[in-house]
Amino acid sequence: MNESAIPPITYDPAGVLIRETGLSAADLAWLGPRLEAARNEVLDDLALWHSGEPVPKEKQPLDAGFIDLPERLLDQYRAKGDQSELGRILATGNRLAGQVDRVVVLGIGGSYMGARALFEALCHPYHNELPRTHRSMRPRIYFAGNNADNDAAVGLMELLACQSQERWGIIVISKSGSTLETAVALRVFLDHLAQSCGGNVDKVHELVIPITGVKSRLRSLATAMGCTEIFPIPEGVGGRFSILSAVGLLPAAVLGIDVVKLLEGAALTNKRFCNSSSGQNPVLDYVGVCRLMETRRGATTRVLSTWGDRMEAVGLWYDQLLAESLGKNGQGALPLTVVNTRDLHSRGQQHQEGRRDKLITNLVVEKTRHAPIEIKPSTMNQDLLNELAGKTLPDVLRAALAGTNRAYADDRRPTADLRLPRLDEWSLGQLFQMLMLATAVEGRLVGTNPYGQPGVEAYKTHMNEYLRAK
Repeated sequence: MNESAIPPITYDPAGVLIRETGLSAADLAWLGPRLEAARNEVLDDLALWHSGEPVPKEKQPLDAGFIDLPERLLDQYRAKGDQSELGRILATGNRLAGQVDRVVVLGIGGSYMGARALFEALCHPYHNELPRTHRSMRPRIYFAGNNADNDAAVGLMELLACQSQERWGIIVISKSGSTLETAVALRVFLDHLAQSCGGNVDKVHELVIPITGVKSRLRSLATAMGCTEIFPIPEGVGGRFSILSAVGLLPAAVLGIDVVKLLEGAALTNKRFCNSSSGQNPVLDYVGVCRLMETRRGATTRVLSTWGDRMEAVGLWYDQLLAESLGKNGQGALPLTVVNTRDLHSRGQQHQEGRRDKLITNLVVEKTRHAPIEIKPSTMNQDLLNELAGKTLPDVLRAALAGTNRAYADDRRPTADLRLPRLDEWSLGQLFQMLMLATAVEGRLVGTNPYGQPGVEAYKTHMNEYLRAK
């Protein structure tokens, strides 16, 4: 593949901090040596993970396996084709897409948020409402098992029952198999699937695809059931870092998303991360901006301001990544996703005139997928829009972005921009890998282990205590 054909995420190291914030490119250069040291520690973590040597206590858990996962999957695919893990993912995704018209993805946290982000960003915005022929013969997709909401579960089962003439399947994702919300949902939806298959156990087992850890309750259950395909969540890859494993790739393959290009984009980010110095390295510069704004300007809230509806789930995925990785020991910035221009009419007031504790990072897609919709002149000009005739919806969004940045700048409220050349697999592969690497680097920079989530485990323990009490 010609890497020069992959448009990189663009940014301007000297311009990512706008005027009147009190920060400059010189500040970023000052932090550069520490950023590069943190980058080297992250790469040392990867080498340690590959070595199989004992991991020091202060490094445990060490889930650095996500870093070179794109290259490992691609290399194996190029060498072994259909016999590789990626080849199996593609084949199974196509098989399931041909067998069913609806897929229910069961998972919580990192076990579903990445798949949802890929779905919303890359599929038709009304995918589930389209007839099958307009979905490239791909199934509708639903996400469940991420809450214990009785009525939501009933509603989905009623929907599936209403379409009794259409077969449906389950992708269930859980590394341990012991996360209660997903485990309970699987039992409930398995029973519903068995009914829809007329009790035919063989049909049920070929329509259930588990993605799980090497040693887990879910793997034991899937083996006992005789599921025809079981995919691994790799060792050394934590849930919120697993989007570029089968966790995100299999649902994407079912939907016809080009997972090879997704991984190639991620591999390009890895190359820049490893070989570029601070000032020319998107990962390090992003971390540098965030840290400087937090430590020097008290920007403890990081707003990811997505410009366009289809990136909201990407932001929610990042919320989890940042919160679970760095929200430890009384530290960690608060992540918050907004969608503009929608949320300019809700949170925008607070961002413009509220507490000065925010860094707003605009996530912008430069080019629309479809031809721009133009505002046309009308003989009925009561809305006074004729003077905008010839302008397009992208023009309106660009003007809103420029106007918002200017309004914030006039009041000395900091913003930064991340721009994707277009919303496709290459760009998203770069973005996902960039944000995962940035999170790991920031953890090492501030002395917080970015892996593991002990705070999440606490609620699970107490929930089980209450449920199992005699």
